[in-house]
Amino acid sequence: MPRRILPAFAALLLVVGVPLAVAPWYGWGQAPGDSIRFTVAKGASLATVASDLNRAGLIDAPRQFRLLARLLGDDAPVQAGTYRLRHGGGWGVYLETLQKGRVAAATLTIPEGLPSITVAERLAALTDLTGKAAVPAEGSVLPDTYAYEPGEPRARLLGRMTAAMDKTLADLWAKRSNATVVKTPAEAVILASIVEKETGKASERRLIAGVYSNRLRQGIKLDADPTVIYPITAGKPLGRRIRRSELARDTGYNTYLKPGLPKGPIANPGRDSIAAVLDPAPTRALYFVADGSGGHVFATTLAEHNANVAKWYALRRQRGEM
Repeated sequence: MPRRILPAFAALLLVVGVPLAVAPWYGWGQAPGDSIRFTVAKGASLATVASDLNRAGLIDAPRQFRLLARLLGDDAPVQAGTYRLRHGGGWGVYLETLQKGRVAAATLTIPEGLPSITVAERLAALTDLTGKAAVPAEGSVLPDTYAYEPGEPRARLLGRMTAAMDKTLADLWAKRSNATVVKTPAEAVILASIVEKETGKASERRLIAGVYSNRLRQGIKLDADPTVIYPITAGKPLGRRIRRSELARDTGYNTYLKPGLPKGPIANPGRDSIAAVLDPAPTRALYFVADGSGGHVFATTLAEHNANVAKWYALRRQRGEM
């Protein structure tokens, strides 16, 4: 033990005794708690780290931490970076984690159906990334959770997202069934983006893909509300009902005006929605409407569909939504 800390540590032992003095170092008697992100600045000293650990609520005695670190730890410097430390994990574990540079993996999650403008906004909001990234082409990013290194360029992370979409689309396209109505991978992404925006229930994806496939084969307009909304908000929520003037506007996306697919994707679809349009469920249904429980009710005839719509409107009136 360095001579300069002998008096201080000896006093500590006299006051609290050996077991109590070293208990925090080993986490004795401490219940594990939640983990938090803890950042060590470049060039930070042990004293600075001890103070920061105290402010974060991970330790309660910075001077005792420094004494135990010099007695029971090694002389390696702490490494700069962002870490994940758990309350009650033991001071010795904290020091070893910081000395060995076991930084936490930083991640960014892109949910299924997120529009590209919001992808760009989420990238821009990550202050531990560098540089700029353009808004990616709609439908070019694969929704997933991506790990990145602090200081990494935003454009590089975005490149991994688009590469993941390219690979996933190629893999799924190679396995497509004869039941699919789309003729190219690009068409698969367009239709999958509509399926993604129409339902939040995984169990419905293939069935909704089947409905839209039937309509495309028969030359029936898709009549998909999200395609009307997309050019108005760039894919973000509209926050109000669609206006009649918007239903009549030819934007290239409006599927209420003409049969066929819109001119491009309206979101970034996930793997499951792409797989659904490449292997749609066999069905005779041509229509669907919300059922009030987060799902949809399907119909094969317009009369049946109109009855389902009337039930949906009655439910909305009962809820005070209309």
